[in-house]
Amino acid sequence: MRDWSRRWTCGPRAERKDGGGTRAARLTVALSVVVVMAAVSVQAQPDPFAICTKQRYALCAAASCLVYNQVAYCKCDVEFGKSISVPYTFEDGDICAVNKQGYGNGYMMSTYSLPASVVSGGKQAIYTCPGDTSDGAYAQCDGGFCFASTRGRRFPGFDRRLKANEIMCSCPITVADPGPSTVGYQIVGPYPCQQEFFENCNGAVANTDTGSTIVVGAPTGTARLLTMELDGSVPELNHCEPAR
Repeated sequence: MRDWSRRWTCGPRAERKDGGGTRAARLTVALSVVVVMAAVSVQAQPDPFAICTKQRYALCAAASCLVYNQVAYCKCDVEFGKSISVPYTFEDGDICAVNKQGYGNGYMMSTYSLPASVVSGGKQAIYTCPGDTSDGAYAQCDGGFCFASTRGRRFPGFDRRLKANEIMCSCPITVADPGPSTVGYQIVGPYPCQQEFFENCNGAVANTDTGSTIVVGAPTGTARLLTMELDGSVPELNHCEPAR
């Protein structure tokens, strides 16, 4: 019978040398490598947003748009300062680099900052289109190209000449697909709340037909998320919800 007493005897025992140091030392090194590799893995994750600073940009969050041949042409505001966007990186750099190249080349990019008009006390609000019923079309302008030649000019679909601080941007269109698990989307409209503005959540009014008018929107919660990422806090905002 095997003598187990020697195997389980308590007390100090000599450390086995194996040419690479003690077993305890090897374990410590292994754990250190795991920690370093984990840190490198976290650092290697690409930042989901690019923040552009001290740049001119087009702010389209509250814009109205003309639909022409499945593209939305939106009247946006020209701003200067800090803004945020998906990076959209390619060989010429990210969106901040592309926007910078627009100086003197006739264009700028559409990026995001919180419109002052939707902050408490402003004359606009964020309207929430419910995910279970809304089937309207809306423009998503983040990363859109905007044409400097349109500033102060007339553009089809708009009654008045653009102001010097307004610009037309081309933006893709999203058509909402209603369902019980859909978060819905948000658009900007007048404040105090007007229930008739929720017609812009319906495909009968907001659609992809040439000549239609749609507004810029984004999935519910996007404005708060981007504002927090950009500014570190979110002020009190004007909100409007549909009557049920």
